[in-house]
Amino acid sequence: MSKPLIVYYSRKGENYWNGSIKKLSRGNTEIVAEMIADITGGDLFQVETVKAYPDDYYECFDEAKKELREGARPKLKNHMDSLEDYDTIFVGYPNWWGTMPMAMFTFLEHYDLAGKRILPFCTNEGSGMGGSERDLKKICKGANVERGLSIHGAEAADSRGKVESWIGKMG
Repeated sequence: MSKPLIVYYSRKGENYWNGSIKKLSRGNTEIVAEMIADITGGDLFQVETVKAYPDDYYECFDEAKKELREGARPKLKNHMDSLEDYDTIFVGYPNWWGTMPMAMFTFLEHYDLAGKRILPFCTNEGSGMGGSERDLKKICKGANVERGLSIHGAEAADSRGKVESWIGKMG
């Protein structure tokens, strides 16, 4: 079996955290992505937008809603040359408005994912996976999109046991 890829989008700075706003030095999804890389020995790739989202949580929240409504595909700082070497791809993101940030759509639509195994993981403050698994199945044509892992963002740093258990069940 080839080494997996862990591709993720994460946002540090102001985040919703257990009912209030907290400034994070590292994004919750990044923390979980690094755990998965450590557990699996996989390669990490962070999706980053050319235009940064506003630092203010509520301004970012509004911009994310506007992007979703418009079906935006934000420009990314970079893409991987190829995903050819990876059979299994963990796809991580925060739940924004019931799905992935639009930057993840930009990234995933750039590649032919037919035949790939997609394992989604999502950080959120109570909204779970939302409709992201359905959206992944639409945009990852020909890929096997498996059941995702939802991690409560405020518990991301303490979620290693949950992450290990999920990876163990996925085989």
